[in-house]
Amino acid sequence: MGPLALLLERAVRRREGLLDRLRAEGTDCCRLFHGVAEGLPGLTVDRYGPLVLAQTFREPLDAAGLEEALRESIPGPFAFSYNPRGASSPPAADEFHCSEFGLKHLIRPRHRGVDPWLFLDLRAGRRALREAAKGRSVLNLFAYTCGAGVCAAAAGASEVWNVDFASSSLEVGRRNAELNGIPPERFRIIREDCLPVMRQLAGLPPGLRRSRRRRFLRFEPRSFDIVFLDPPAWAKGPFGAVDVERDYPGLFKPALLAAKELVIATNHSPAVALESWIETLRRCAAKAGRPIRAIQTLAPDEDFPSFDDNPPLKIAACEV
Repeated sequence: MGPLALLLERAVRRREGLLDRLRAEGTDCCRLFHGVAEGLPGLTVDRYGPLVLAQTFREPLDAAGLEEALRESIPGPFAFSYNPRGASSPPAADEFHCSEFGLKHLIRPRHRGVDPWLFLDLRAGRRALREAAKGRSVLNLFAYTCGAGVCAAAAGASEVWNVDFASSSLEVGRRNAELNGIPPERFRIIREDCLPVMRQLAGLPPGLRRSRRRRFLRFEPRSFDIVFLDPPAWAKGPFGAVDVERDYPGLFKPALLAAKELVIATNHSPAVALESWIETLRRCAAKAGRPIRAIQTLAPDEDFPSFDDNPPLKIAACEV
């Protein structure tokens, strides 16, 4: 067994207890190798049900050698796909199903976008949403392929709104809802920039900056029992920038004002320390007149180890 296969085998062995717990939850998708903390920065290996997806974020690896090492170290048959991020890779035609908490999700290893259709590090946040959603209304912001929204609806949410600007991602979300038998009357999909939607729901101006002629969907103020706020680290649009390092309050305040009970918020920037981010949330809430009663921080599961115990993804469940 070569050096790479040994690294992979050790990583899989470390996850044996987690894999048992995930199987008990009805989950068959997991990060099997997190290279930045497990000996080979730039390489990740994720399992999505019958698919093993390897991705490189630095120099591409030899695909044949990588597949051989994976088949030596990972038990059982699987389809293999390699995605060298940043390189020109044609879309993959094949789609797969994986399961999380017993729910099916579509996966295509390579598509027009660059990210997988289900972010595995956010599992802990979806688990918290699943536990809280029964009988409650949920606003899912920056919904992407609606993984959190599907989770909430399947857990018994009374209604779920999924908001994102990308129609291709929302179409995957619609298919995921259909795949899990979620009735469309409880699962609303809204293709729009999240900033004007969340600000209008919170009773704030939509915040149009760059183009006064930009049309956008209009909403009356209303609140949801739970708001799930999962913004990208940075993005720029006609309604302003999404910048989780410099202006998280610009996102958190309208989410907070639109929530009756709970905001589950994330921050994906490795440059932001957990403690300073939590303090930012508390200050923002106090200034908005909606002080936070309790905050529970949620670390990613053990398949996303951190070499410095400060994982890039931070999740906070804020009771208001």
